[in-house]
Amino acid sequence: MLQNKVILGSEEWCSFPELGIPTIKARVDSGAKTSAMHAINIAPFIKNDANWVKFDINPIQNNIKTIIHCEAPLVDKRIVKSSSGFREHRYVIQTSLKIGDTKWPIEMTLTNRDSMGFRMLLGREAMSGRVLVDPEQKYLLGQPTTEALKELYQNSEKATSGLRIGLLASNPELYSNKRIMEAGEMRGHEMHFLNIKECYMKLDAKTPEIHYRGGKILNQFDAIIPRIRPSITFYGCALTRQFEALKVFCLNSATAITQSRDKLYSLQLLLNSGIDIPTTGFANSPLDTDNLIKMVGGSPLIVKLLEGTQGKGVVLAETKKAAESVINAFKSLNANILVQEFIKEANGKDIRCFVIDGKVVAAIQREAMPGEFRANIHLGGTASIIKVTSEEKKIAIKAAKAMDLKVAGVDIIRSSKGPLLLEVNSSPGLEGIEGATNKDVAGEMIKAIEKNFKL
Repeated sequence: MLQNKVILGSEEWCSFPELGIPTIKARVDSGAKTSAMHAINIAPFIKNDANWVKFDINPIQNNIKTIIHCEAPLVDKRIVKSSSGFREHRYVIQTSLKIGDTKWPIEMTLTNRDSMGFRMLLGREAMSGRVLVDPEQKYLLGQPTTEALKELYQNSEKATSGLRIGLLASNPELYSNKRIMEAGEMRGHEMHFLNIKECYMKLDAKTPEIHYRGGKILNQFDAIIPRIRPSITFYGCALTRQFEALKVFCLNSATAITQSRDKLYSLQLLLNSGIDIPTTGFANSPLDTDNLIKMVGGSPLIVKLLEGTQGKGVVLAETKKAAESVINAFKSLNANILVQEFIKEANGKDIRCFVIDGKVVAAIQREAMPGEFRANIHLGGTASIIKVTSEEKKIAIKAAKAMDLKVAGVDIIRSSKGPLLLEVNSSPGLEGIEGATNKDVAGEMIKAIEKNFKL
């Protein structure tokens, strides 16, 4: 029996003739029950009165231009639990796997594996009775060269026929920015990273322009995705307004971003839309400190700088004396502050709902580090999947609409009075929410642009 079995290393190259995939690198994992293949644009359909599914794959890791359009019989849709505990509904297909000179039918699930090291995971159900695994070895059945891969996939280069999209941001190496660029390119669009500090503009009634380093004119974009850091809100929004003047579609408008950065004004807008927030006070004179503290229910309370971001400039004052000291210290620096009731029962947790084009596409619970009350991921908070209630979804959608944001990170806290809105972020980070939920949030942002152009 042993001599009839194929011996594999921990990594091998295999092929799927029925899917038109000549070779793909797989992680051979006997610890995983189910096999999985990287797939995007997954859509079920009916063919000859049977259930089928069509999908696209990028078979070569770190190559988003090479794409194969596949279709296969749909055999099931089941819940798969990942090693991190994430549960996901996946389509299951059956197709032929070829390794070396041996071919046999296997079942595998379809899922987005962009965040994984391999486009293919070969699980034990597909190997049972046919394979022996030597985990110390790799590529026992051979490995294609870069030239061979190019030749095998020479007809699979997808011509760019989509939109010309600019990502207006500061750091091209930031996870969120890299993912948005990848998602756009994966969907066939021409993506350009535009560094805010290297853009400048010509204000003219007849020929307004935006220039880039070296004098390049940026007037031929279909859409812009503004991802503006708080420290350059003024200039970033000025550039966004200039793109709007050139009739370029901006995923978030300059007006919406500007008002989202003004914490006081944004809270007033949210309250005008009937959205509940923790009781909040605002004053200009240090003489009103005592009454300001009473207004929000006394200590402990939260003191927030209006200009603070990512949890910075947010202080928990546990006693009245501490609150007076913090408020008066900020006031002596002429800083604008909000004073807000402390929701003790939240226990250092909040909910981040990611809203795109009027829908909550993903949600996580953020939990503060021990001894910390701020749950921001940037401050060491952890993210986990959470099922948000219909009321929390309504609040998130209503908040994004009130702020006129097509893309928003809406932070909600659970209190004894029900869900309360904390803040609305116009440039929410993707790393925490994509990592925890395994959802292609960046892709949803690109889809929102496509929807505007009716693609």
